[in-house]
Amino acid sequence: MQKYIKKILLSLTLLALPYSASAVALTNPINVKTPEDLIANIIKFILGITGSIALLLFVYGGFLWMTSAGNSEQVTKGKNVFIWATIGLIVIFSSYAILKEVFKVLN
Repeated sequence: MQKYIKKILLSLTLLALPYSASAVALTNPINVKTPEDLIANIIKFILGITGSIALLLFVYGGFLWMTSAGNSEQVTKGKNVFIWATIGLIVIFSSYAILKEVFKVLN
């Protein structure tokens, strides 16, 4: 019985595939006109990802600190995560500011 159900589902999928492809209008998700815009979008994406990672590190450091239960090693580890996440954010914001100024000069 399962063989028949798999065959039916596969045939229905193969029959529906051309219709679904023609119904969907494909658009350019990147939406750039020049290579400079593409590079700028890639840099913004990478900076956004690194900012998200820094946020996760703040949460992780806070979790370590709050669950330390008086263990000084855990408190120190949590503080170090906070310090390095802050340094990372400073580097991220500085690199964004520098790149923004470089792109202003290039335009």
